[in-house]
Amino acid sequence: MSRLNYEVSPMWKFLQGHCGMEEAFSVFGPYEGANIKVKRTDPYTLESSMQLVLRNTNYVGTHFGGSLYSMCDPFFMFLLIENLGEGYIVWDKSASIDFLRPGKGLVKAVFHIPPEELRKIKEEVDEKKKMDWSTRCEIIDEEGKQVAEVKKVLYIRKIK
Repeated sequence: MSRLNYEVSPMWKFLQGHCGMEEAFSVFGPYEGANIKVKRTDPYTLESSMQLVLRNTNYVGTHFGGSLYSMCDPFFMFLLIENLGEGYIVWDKSASIDFLRPGKGLVKAVFHIPPEELRKIKEEVDEKKKMDWSTRCEIIDEEGKQVAEVKKVLYIRKIK
């Protein structure tokens, strides 16, 4: 049995190195198909947005729930991997989404892990060798109303 390689995929390293992070996500099939756009605002914050188009519309004409979750799926893991650096494994452990109102038009989500929170995570993992970290984000529509809430649990482990 072969061991898992816990490094960032060579494809993603290539795309990020040659195109930049935002462009890498724009050519990622599920994001391109759902019309999801990604923007990095600083080393600790990412934003995703999705305009309602035919490709991401559900049976009743609002945002497809799978696309709403997809626009939130990888970003806390991405921020942790990037900010913790080598020597740590980060995996999504569980997730849930609560749909609060129909999503129409442009929807957005912000993913932010403050430096102080990253420091606390690092300290706990360095001491205990692993932890589960829980977080959440809101999906907001153009009127500033919350469409959904995504809750995530990420597994973090020290390997070096």
